[in-house]
Amino acid sequence: MRIGSFGGAINSGTLDDVVAEARQAEADGFASYWVPNIFGHDALTTLAVVGREVPRLELGTSVVPTFPRHPMAIAQQCATVSAACDGRLTLGIGLSHKVVIENMMGLSYDKPVRHLRDYLSILGPLSRGEPVNHQGEAYRTMGAIDAKGAPPYSIVVAALGPQMLKATAELADGTITWCTGPKTLAEHVIPTINAAADEAGRPTPRVIVGLPVCVTDDKAGARERAAKVFEIYGSLPSYRAMLDREGVAGPEDIAITGSEQEVVDRIGALADIGVTDFAGSEFPGNPDEAAATRAAIKRAIG
Repeated sequence: MRIGSFGGAINSGTLDDVVAEARQAEADGFASYWVPNIFGHDALTTLAVVGREVPRLELGTSVVPTFPRHPMAIAQQCATVSAACDGRLTLGIGLSHKVVIENMMGLSYDKPVRHLRDYLSILGPLSRGEPVNHQGEAYRTMGAIDAKGAPPYSIVVAALGPQMLKATAELADGTITWCTGPKTLAEHVIPTINAAADEAGRPTPRVIVGLPVCVTDDKAGARERAAKVFEIYGSLPSYRAMLDREGVAGPEDIAITGSEQEVVDRIGALADIGVTDFAGSEFPGNPDEAAATRAAIKRAIG
């Protein structure tokens, strides 16, 4: 299992802060560096900058919403980012949430699975440098991207429900999850996507898992902090469905906390259920916890 870092500076800091965070992740031996695309800096533009400054890490988005971006437009942007980072880009995309797409952006969130299938049917060929001619219900697109020096890039999807996982298995390279616990991963996400890929005759998909992590002597305090920091994920429908499937109250119940050894063991256990990549989102309460948390995740690299 590859171990990566889930960055936070993209929303809390400057571009220089993001570059510094990625450089530290590389120095600490992480395999990958993932950034969200929320309401701070644009994730793909930021990774183009990081890719010119940090030479080794896989660079991934977790995730870029699809509805506001035409698949041909994001394919062109990704080709440019891939050229900037010498082919180390993994594009993570997702539907976002109805409240964001409809209430905030004023766009339609109609038939999300159909939208994803059309989206990937266009984006997939373009990501490989191939022309596309797709006449679907959500998109009808003909064209090609010719970005000199741009290597192909991988696509993963924030897929959780059965139909989303099936579409992802057939048309993308894997899934990337957030705030989804080990029971749900082992009993639902991983077997569903693997079975769909096998049925479609495609390679075993990547399963990239992001979870909150904190090494602490104060589990109760860390749990309380996680409940506040990650509160929103307990109310958004897609995450709520996974938390309910896990049988927990909120993100605080699936956060990886405890002693350094407990954290190392819990991260390692994810590999046993078929997780291919782990990215920790560190949420320390003080500098000592920050140092201990990073040390534990580095130990998990092996």
